[in-house]
Amino acid sequence: MQKEILHMSDYRRNTLDILEAEAMYVLREVAAQFERPVMLFSGGKDSIIMSHLAVKAFYPGKIPFPLMHIDTGHNFEETLVYRDEYTSQIQANLIVRTVEDSIRKGRVKEEEGPNPSRNALQTVTLLDAINEFQFNCALGGARRDEEKARAKERFFSFRDRFGQWDPKNQRPELWNLYNGLHRPGEHIRAFPISNWTELDVWQYIEREQIPLPSLYFTHEREIVRRQGVILAVGPYNQPMNDETVETACVRFRTIGDMTCTGATESQADTISDIVNEIAATRVTERGGRADDKRSEAAMEDRKKQGYF
Repeated sequence: MQKEILHMSDYRRNTLDILEAEAMYVLREVAAQFERPVMLFSGGKDSIIMSHLAVKAFYPGKIPFPLMHIDTGHNFEETLVYRDEYTSQIQANLIVRTVEDSIRKGRVKEEEGPNPSRNALQTVTLLDAINEFQFNCALGGARRDEEKARAKERFFSFRDRFGQWDPKNQRPELWNLYNGLHRPGEHIRAFPISNWTELDVWQYIEREQIPLPSLYFTHEREIVRRQGVILAVGPYNQPMNDETVETACVRFRTIGDMTCTGATESQADTISDIVNEIAATRVTERGGRADDKRSEAAMEDRKKQGYF
């Protein structure tokens, strides 16, 4: 009997349907198992995908938990404008906590020296916010294909009472059974899109016609090249003495703190162009993050301290 042959478009559609169903199942498990969950929302594509999935998972009701943004104070203006417009559009309850407040309270200290960044400082702000609202589960948009430390995560990732992660102390997740048990002071991090790739994300965005911040599409911007990373020139990122400011056509594959989020030179100005670009690239999306280049284990060290 001749086997049925699926066209590539059918294969991709089936894959996206499976990934969507898996993510929505995890979202519903979180809502069922935890009294006070929260979804981390940065205005980046992965958190946008997560909130979109949550809207679909709980329709016709509203998302049954708040969204929370940990604002470093060094975000791109385009991201903040998008954040406010999008969360209003989906009628989500948005909580914002800032690293600036943590600095003012003496909880963290601003980095000194050349090329300072607040990216690592947001860990303390996040843990303080989790404690303030007594959240017992925090949903994040991390994916296993992003970085080797994130590849060690499970869908439900246990955090101790200090908010710390031990990659050797992970619970088995057989037959899609997720263990959310925790004691007072402890919490769980949940990652519904763990199995998605960057290409999956973009193909899903294209299929669902999800609006995105303009930073993801090519545009002209003043940049400097610093230690192999293209950084946008702006109020929080000024050129050093030996650097030359250029104007280039760039876009961002990931959106974060302006001081460490690298751009990529690109002509992709549509989602279809971006899908084709991602399909051909051999550099991971975090390959342009300056904070990941500080040490070989930069991400894992931060995750152990409570970073997402």
